[in-house]
Amino acid sequence: MRCWLVVALLWVGLLVWTAPAEAAPGLCVGPVCGDEFSRVAPYSWRLRLRVRDQQGHRERLVVDCRDGSISPLVGSVERGYAAAVGRRACRQAPLAPEAFPSPSP
Repeated sequence: MRCWLVVALLWVGLLVWTAPAEAAPGLCVGPVCGDEFSRVAPYSWRLRLRVRDQQGHRERLVVDCRDGSISPLVGSVERGYAAAVGRRACRQAPLAPEAFPSPSP
């Protein structure tokens, strides 16, 4: 009887020890959090990210760090908070001034 109790406790301990834990979100503004930030190779001023809200909606967005606009303009995640997450991510990952080409006359 004791052997079964020890085996059961070890089994429960193994399940608890290997349970997956959800990592903390990368960057949050209000109910929307963003993670998986990456730059778009040919356009260094563009930032790609994944956003999700508390209701479970998820999307991938592209943020233009020059003016803070996001693409796509319509989606399931509230756009005001999603844009705020994008602008905040751009501020935290600044670019050198030479990364923004000046317009030719």
